[in-house]
Parts: sequence; structure tokens; C-alpha cells
Amino acid sequence: METIISVILIFMILGAIYALHARDLLSALISCGLVGYGLVICFLLLRAPDVAIVQIVIETITLIIMVSVVLASTRHEIEADAGQTGKTSIYKIWGSMAMVMIIMLVMFFTFRLAIIHLDPFGDHTLRMSRAYLEGAAERTGSANLVTGVLFDFRGYDTFGEATILFTAVIGVLTVLRLRGKK
Repeated sequence: METIISVILIFMILGAIYALHARDLLSALISCGLVGYGLVICFLLLRAPDVAIVQIVIETITLIIMVSVVLASTRHEIEADAGQTGKTSIYKIWGSMAMVMIIMLVMFFTFRLAIIHLDPFGDHTLRMSRAYLEGAAERTGSANLVTGVLFDFRGYDTFGEATILFTAVIGVLTVLRLRGKK
């Protein structure tokens, strides 16, 4: 599993580097999206499906919002460029579509491989539930058992989820602020 995670991390690093050097903003956003979805696969491989769910939801919403902002802000520029440059090469379009399909297939098979290692749907692997239920109120000092579990026993997990949400909000605000300055 470490090998698979290492390969995914290498692709994520390459995607982040490509996002920094991309010529247009839409390509950079798609590359950042691939980095985020690679992180989802890593979370699934590390058996943290709750963090993976948060990541995939935030990644999808953020990507949709950011792509719509980019398309809304550059539509006028694209229409002006299309009138000047003429038609795009058919080979360039087919090449781009082929690359997207290859990346989607690789991500699909990696995602499928990650899901195979999860427990079957309906099977309960509640190793820690007994420790949570027996004496948790006394150990955490919390009147609410859910709060005690989230902030005492699973504090790092909750911190990771909050970090993902905070990063997504900052990214969207940054893009919207850049759009407002134009």
C-alpha cells in the first residue's frame, strides 16, 4: 500500500507543479482538482473514509465554483481571441481529450483499488466503539458523548476535516477576490 500511496503522491506533486506553470487558469484549476482527488484516494487507502468524504465534497464544490468563476470572467476574452486566431487544431482537441480520458481511467482504477481494501458495506469493524462507550463521559469530562469523542478521542481527525474546510473557503475567497479586482 505504501507503494501505491507513493505513486499517488508523486502524481499529486507533479499536478501541483503543473498548476504553478500552467499557461491558462482553467488548466491550473483542473490540475489542482486532480491533486485534491488524489488526496481522496490516499485517504481511502489509509482507511479514513470520513475524511475522504469531506475532501471529495469540498473538492467538487470548490472546483465547480472556481471553474464557473474562471469561465464567467474569461468568456469575453475567449470570444475575442476566437475571432482573431481562427479554429483550434483538431489534433490539439483530440490530444487533450485523450489525456483527460487516460487520467480519468488511471484515477478510476486507483479509486477502485482503494475501495477494494475497505470493509464490505454493512460489516461493522467497531474496534474502538467499546472504548468510546465504556467510561467515555468520565474520561473526557464532556456531558455530550459525541462531542467528547470528536474532540478528545478523534481530535486529529476532526482537526484534519476542519483544515480541509478552511483551506477550501480560503481558496474560493482568493479566487473571488482576484475576480473582483479585475
